[in-house]
Amino acid sequence: MPEGPEIRRAAMRIDKVLGGREAELVEFAQPHLRRFKKVLSGQRIDWVSSRGKALLTRFSNELTLYSHNQLYGRWYIKPRDQLPVTNRTLRVAIHTATHSALLYSASDIEVLTPESLPLQKYLARLGPDALDADVHWRDILALLEAPRFQRRTFAALYLDQGFVAGIGNYLRSEILFEARVSPFDRPCDVSRRQLGRLARATLDLSRQSLATSGITNKASRVARARRAGLSRRHYRFAIFDRQNEACFGCDNPVERIDVSGRRIYLCRLCQPTLRVNSSAAAKS
Repeated sequence: MPEGPEIRRAAMRIDKVLGGREAELVEFAQPHLRRFKKVLSGQRIDWVSSRGKALLTRFSNELTLYSHNQLYGRWYIKPRDQLPVTNRTLRVAIHTATHSALLYSASDIEVLTPESLPLQKYLARLGPDALDADVHWRDILALLEAPRFQRRTFAALYLDQGFVAGIGNYLRSEILFEARVSPFDRPCDVSRRQLGRLARATLDLSRQSLATSGITNKASRVARARRAGLSRRHYRFAIFDRQNEACFGCDNPVERIDVSGRRIYLCRLCQPTLRVNSSAAAKS
């Protein structure tokens, strides 16, 4: 599933071709949304942005098109009336005079009023978005110190969109490794200094991923790998998807652990657990 940086980049690409332009025709495949064709066609598109893993398209009549890609959804941008070569199912088409923005395969789509937008079930439960410029690392630290999050493992907490919006599998592993925190510890197990380091890594790596199209490894490592002719797969991540490869910090083999069907990558030496009664999963 695309994470926050991927959805934000998609929103930026779509906004570049749709923002400020008239949507000459807006079409929906789902029957319950087809009534909005007449309501939105002919409206100006004010902006396209993202919130967590949701993409939002605001029209001049103050209605907002909400979409969540889930596992299989994908937006395409094509010259007007040209379709991509794909076996996916077209769900939404927004046509300006020159371009078409096309959403395929997603099923979580709504058209919302200003009043219903903040009440939408996914948006209403989101925590702060790490990609928003007005979110400071101290805001994340305050959440890590909040009683409601104190006794949850970092493995669980960093997939909770109500904690910080937009973080998924790869960002979770990368952030915890950068902060040298074990996935099996909890905020109450570590020092305030470690929590501060974790809060900074949460914002820094999320924003780095946005700026670099998904690269969360250190720039120096990336540069060395590129000079050596290595592929992007070898330098994109510091720890994620590097099972049995040498840790960049200590050369210990990187481990993969599955927790609740979701994979986590970690280095036992760089991320030692501090929890006295750690779970069996942490020892496996």
